[in-house]
Amino acid sequence: MAEELELEDTATGGKKKNKLVLFGGIGLVVLLLAAGGAWFFMGSDEPAPVASSTDATQPEAEAVVSAQANYVGMPRPFLFNLPGVDRARLVEIKVQLMVRGDEDSILTQKHIPLIEDALLTTFSGADVQKLSTQAGKDELRQLALLNVQNTLQPITGKKVVEKVLFTGFVMQ
Repeated sequence: MAEELELEDTATGGKKKNKLVLFGGIGLVVLLLAAGGAWFFMGSDEPAPVASSTDATQPEAEAVVSAQANYVGMPRPFLFNLPGVDRARLVEIKVQLMVRGDEDSILTQKHIPLIEDALLTTFSGADVQKLSTQAGKDELRQLALLNVQNTLQPITGKKVVEKVLFTGFVMQ
């Protein structure tokens, strides 16, 4: 009878050991899968390969898009008269400039008088008939952008302003 008890103890001890090995192995596999999943979703530390290009402006354009957009408002609205067919019209335009990055924002604020001159010259040459339509306003916005960029290009050495935005437009 003593021999039977020893056999039973040995048999149950072996089962406990097998269960421990089984659960330990499963735990290790789960841990490895979790670590692999975390690495997959977080990405690796290696930089993504960049396609080589012979165009020198492409890296500059990518840098411009990656910087944060900042908006620089003109300190006062542009108020001017435009001659019309039947009578003169009073036009008021509020403008903000979209630039990329803090450096361009500081450059734009530094040259506000120069920008105001370029915008006022552009706006005062507009046609009342064209400003009555949305297409005419869009054309004026694009012309203003080109004039501001061409004015700042010789001074700053780059195109600082990305967009000219009309935040207010009144024509009476």
